[in-house]
Amino acid sequence: MRDPRMSAIGKGLKRRGRLVMEAVSPPRRTLDAIPAPRPAADPYTAPPAPRLVDSPVFVLSSVRSGSTLLRVLLNSHSRIRAPHEMHLRTVHVHLSREFTADAMRALHLDKDELEHVLWDRVLHLELTRSGKDVIVDKTPPNVLIWPRLRRCWPNARHILLLRHPGAVIASLTDRRADPDHEAIRAEVLDYSEKLEEARRNLDCHVITYEELTAEPERVTRGVCDHLGLPWEPGMLDYGSKDHGTFRPQLGDWSSTIKSGRIQSARTAAPDADLPPRLRELAEAWGYGA
Repeated sequence: MRDPRMSAIGKGLKRRGRLVMEAVSPPRRTLDAIPAPRPAADPYTAPPAPRLVDSPVFVLSSVRSGSTLLRVLLNSHSRIRAPHEMHLRTVHVHLSREFTADAMRALHLDKDELEHVLWDRVLHLELTRSGKDVIVDKTPPNVLIWPRLRRCWPNARHILLLRHPGAVIASLTDRRADPDHEAIRAEVLDYSEKLEEARRNLDCHVITYEELTAEPERVTRGVCDHLGLPWEPGMLDYGSKDHGTFRPQLGDWSSTIKSGRIQSARTAAPDADLPPRLRELAEAWGYGA
């Protein structure tokens, strides 16, 4: 008969040997521990959904180019709703679960098109509330995403509002407490490059801030013609209308716009030191050397 003590000793030696081997061997990876390969980017692009607002109007401009003045002039028209800056490009949807994209794809939607549907709904809601039939969004950063706006609204109409880059730089410099001159020039160049892209690729109605303030009736008549609307004299008396609160991040809030009167544009200094590319763009826009 086998001695139980010897059997226990043998089992202990085997267990010790197994533990020693595990300690000196590289860790074993189970199938569960091996990460699954990352899925390839989904190439699916959803078709455009029907739009509630088929032909919105976008004012494409740089910051500090008079877009708030143009907004209130247009908003003074009986058929045009031009609210404060809406910043649609910062309104996003979040597909929070792994299966959400699949669920949306089954509905012929993707993340971009979901955002487009949301943007369109915002415009439609604002237009419906106003009781008017044409809506204008004048948010300056819209020019930075003009190709996507065109994809979202193929029938959109565009007003390109230009201002001399030197005057834009001067206005930004005056507005900021501790201006970084290099950063300001870079910012104006970014906007200007996108404006030039839009000018070359879109069917835009082009106006300048300088002309708008010097000849507001002529310029606003041209805008109305572009939009297929009759011109209204009351557009020039924007101070008698309610345009909401003027405050930061929603447009200009300076004493000039709050005055309710169209005032002359500040022109660029003749000796303004512009980077070569900005000077080239200024000349292309008709501002001369």
